[in-house]
Amino acid sequence: MEPNTANTIGALGTSLRILEALKEIGGAGVTELAGELGLPKSTVYSHLRTLREHEYVINHDETYCIGLKFLDFGEHTRDRMDIYEVAKPEVQALAEETGELANLLVEEHGEGVYLFRAKGDRAVNLDTHAGMRVNLHCTSLGKAILAYLPDERVDEILDRWGLPARTANTITTRDELEAELATIHERGYAKDNGERLAGLRCVGAPITDADDRAIGAVSVAGPTSRMKGEAFESEIAERLRSAANVIELNLTYS
Repeated sequence: MEPNTANTIGALGTSLRILEALKEIGGAGVTELAGELGLPKSTVYSHLRTLREHEYVINHDETYCIGLKFLDFGEHTRDRMDIYEVAKPEVQALAEETGELANLLVEEHGEGVYLFRAKGDRAVNLDTHAGMRVNLHCTSLGKAILAYLPDERVDEILDRWGLPARTANTITTRDELEAELATIHERGYAKDNGERLAGLRCVGAPITDADDRAIGAVSVAGPTSRMKGEAFESEIAERLRSAANVIELNLTYS
């Protein structure tokens, strides 16, 4: 007999919700997960048992956590992306030259996903890491990408994710964002003045394809005490645009 498609999809959805909750919480027991998700404990336990049997979660003293098997999936996914392999040395060079934190981000499902970051000798410690997802409207990387996407795609992204405020400096209206994106497209780079993290400034430049559509972005981020004046306004921006151009050429002709 063929399985019930609706039930199969529903069961998979429940497993994914459990995995996402485990990631968000950082590990939890059956009772806590059931309460968090509004599911019966028996249901949660059955899914966790299956996930554990397939080595996707681990159980330590009745606390379930995401298993390392997902690390293999993540590495495989990232390594097969041409932009990661091509951009990695440029991002490392940006970090070495500026002494700050350099990043590579791409858009997926309307969110920004960090693919790689490199730390210079003065880089601050941040919450970013490979695989981390962020809203596009509150980072220089994300705004650089939005500025080089078709208007209809930008509308789709904003309709889905909105413009939530992350700090007092976050852009939260479409009119203001549209004006900002037009400026970014004209000058070729984006700035983030503490719009996701207070006290942090970033400059980001888009990586575009032959149709001038963003396929990613690179950035340099640092504390407001250092990211100011000519360095913040033009020197780093010009270095980023140069790095993005090298990445674009290598993607095209390698």
